[in-house]
Amino acid sequence: MKITNIKFNDFIVDKHLRIDSKFHNFYSEKKWNIFSVPESKRIKLKEVIYEEYKKFEMEEGNTYKGIPTGQKYINKYGLIDNYNLVYIDDCPNRIKYEISKDNILISSLRLAKAPATYFENINLGEYIFSNGFYIFRVKNNWNKKYITKILQLDKIKSILDNNIYRGIGISSYKVDDLLEIEIRNIPIKEQLETLEKIAPFEEEVLKLILEKEDTQEIIDTVFQNYFDYDYCTFEQLKAINNQNNKFETFANNRDLRFSSKFHRDSGKFVMNELTKTDYKKLKNFISEPIVLGASISPSDFDENGSAYFLSMATIKSLEVELDDTQLVSDNYYAEKKQDKSIKINDIIIARSGVAIGKTAIVLNEFDGIFADFTMRIRMNAQHCIPMFAYYYFRSKYFQYLIEVNKKGVQNQNIFPSMIREFPIPNISLTEQAIIVKQIQEKIDKQNEIDNRIEKIQKTVMEIIEKSINL
Repeated sequence: MKITNIKFNDFIVDKHLRIDSKFHNFYSEKKWNIFSVPESKRIKLKEVIYEEYKKFEMEEGNTYKGIPTGQKYINKYGLIDNYNLVYIDDCPNRIKYEISKDNILISSLRLAKAPATYFENINLGEYIFSNGFYIFRVKNNWNKKYITKILQLDKIKSILDNNIYRGIGISSYKVDDLLEIEIRNIPIKEQLETLEKIAPFEEEVLKLILEKEDTQEIIDTVFQNYFDYDYCTFEQLKAINNQNNKFETFANNRDLRFSSKFHRDSGKFVMNELTKTDYKKLKNFISEPIVLGASISPSDFDENGSAYFLSMATIKSLEVELDDTQLVSDNYYAEKKQDKSIKINDIIIARSGVAIGKTAIVLNEFDGIFADFTMRIRMNAQHCIPMFAYYYFRSKYFQYLIEVNKKGVQNQNIFPSMIREFPIPNISLTEQAIIVKQIQEKIDKQNEIDNRIEKIQKTVMEIIEKSINL
């Protein structure tokens, strides 16, 4: 058991009167001076950057690229990987801001993989960003790139992820706390000199990034080549915004669904593509019914517990990423483990919210309960290799079936009763293993490049941090 002693009058150091040990342990040791800068040379981030939010003015008939938070959209290098098509009549309230080349973005979510970033070489007039980002602009005598590098430092990320976040499950931190962090008041000349030092390393990283293949593209290309999928026609159909439907078509589903998304020709095309060769419905390849996860209350979390709660935030690329702040009490685990626990080769899919469809596979053994906003799928190993199913669930076509079948306006959902009816290729275990091997070999090559990039970036961050402590 961890015990933290805090005096009552210490609570007033925080204007929100926070009563949590993670914050006060950090504050009592470092306050906001995480780089140990002498008082006479310190300056708070709020004196360096300021928030700037501009509502995106959408025009009737235009299509825009919506960017929610999450690595699915902005990768760990700060580059845009993906987007949601949005229209003036079909745009979530949370996706609403425009940004300029002068802005810096950083996710407000704890454990976000996307770093602080900015964009200079894309047409930002096409993009609309989520309110899950904090959007900043630098003040005079400060360089945008230099400040972005500071915001990417591990010391700052550690504070955001481990000490000042609030909430349970998908937690976040307040911008007020970020802006309290102190750095050295660095002259612009020094900032530019530091950027000159890291320039050769940055160029090398850029070359390596250009060599990389995106994991999603690898998965989609392998499936396309093996099953002769016609992605060109699919993309053309997906870009069509207008459609004409007869009234009788609305009676072709048991829910009498009227949404244009559900009746898109691109959705019908995907279903035809997936069923043009031998297939079965997913329900024929699973070992037991698809199950929704367990709900939880704050009192069920216990930092001394031995089992993890797998929220949507812990579903990362390839496998589940454990979070030691999401441990649950032994009593909670004992109560839920019979129906809501996980084991190796379980596939977890987010069924709700902005991360809907996000998929992970459990590759290591540990005790855990999966969240009620996710569903668990257990494949019958005699008919389907779990890794094949996992890659198939991540494929462009399967994800699009989720896109056109999900229900709801603000909080959209996909249900097990829908997923179980989706088609899956009916091929032999040998053929499945070939597909898995082709995908995995290419991913392994990308991981090698990532390791090289990580070493170079570590050097860059060491130079940046050293420049603060001069």
